[in-house]
Amino acid sequence: MEYRIAYADLKKFVGDVFSAMGCSAEHAATATESLIAADLRGIDSHGVARLSGYVRLWEVGRINATPDIRLIHESPSTGVVDGGSGLGLVVGPYAMDIAIRKAEEVGTGWVSVQHSNHFGIAAAHAMRALEKNMIGIAMTNASALVAPTFSSERMLGTNPICVVVPAGTEPPFVADLATTTAANGKLEILQRKHQDAPAGWIQDKDGKSVTDPHALKTGGALLPLGGDREHGSHKGYALGAIVDIFSAVLSGANFGPWVPPFPAYVPMPENQPGKGIGHFFGAMRIDAFRPAKDFLADMDLWISRFRKAKPIEGYEKVLIPGDPEREAETERLKNGIPILDTIWEDLKNTGARFNIKL
Repeated sequence: MEYRIAYADLKKFVGDVFSAMGCSAEHAATATESLIAADLRGIDSHGVARLSGYVRLWEVGRINATPDIRLIHESPSTGVVDGGSGLGLVVGPYAMDIAIRKAEEVGTGWVSVQHSNHFGIAAAHAMRALEKNMIGIAMTNASALVAPTFSSERMLGTNPICVVVPAGTEPPFVADLATTTAANGKLEILQRKHQDAPAGWIQDKDGKSVTDPHALKTGGALLPLGGDREHGSHKGYALGAIVDIFSAVLSGANFGPWVPPFPAYVPMPENQPGKGIGHFFGAMRIDAFRPAKDFLADMDLWISRFRKAKPIEGYEKVLIPGDPEREAETERLKNGIPILDTIWEDLKNTGARFNIKL
């Protein structure tokens, strides 16, 4: 069963929950926008389905609702932010805005983050650069659920990368992807729907490919983008490693198997070398490279030519990264955001924790 809820109603509910946790009005609004961006764009695994998870992390003291978010090191084009153990949904925009300001001043801005938490979808942060007609980049490491190629041990997170590029008359290019074959949230959705996972998504504790979406609970692991060596998993492994290094080794956050887990009931890794979860953000002013109007015209040409590429049999058109999410946002703003019945009940229970009605 599926429910539909108006964007404004869901936004108010989520904002009220963050406020009840103790977030300031500004932080509650920022966190809500960051979180619901996922639901609007059709990334249901990273939206309100995770709200109760944030509440549980706050209840056990791993999320600080009133963090002291600070820029602790900087150069003209770079910076390091300490997130104060705050919501990544708040820390992410704070750090991305610093990257944008630095790009305004010197052409490009790069900010790494330590001491943060799960930040929702990367696009919610990278797309802030579009407001300034800049290229935006966002990435984050995550708790170790992914086995490197040839490994039976979990060492990396799903470690997403997002790159957004403005265009002139065409919609922006928005590539937002996990460096695994599928994000863990996709497995959670399959579990709720009682469906098997496609081959190449996960392996069991011995490293054998399986389709059981519950395999992670018995020692299994997600697989890097590609699934296996023959299909290029070593490339997905390398991409995930790059995200981990940029987000955490560069910032002083935890990396590899020491990244804090999202479920509050999972014990924290021992002997952690850094602070919290790490992120990495970048902003690039187009006119730092060439006249902006020329670049935007060429981006329009690039996009329009790729749209005209001849589709293979069975498909109507070739998509540009960001097309499905933009179409989902248009439809959901009009018709409401779909919520699975299991998530609906979870939201109701979360609201009841604070005497907030859905």
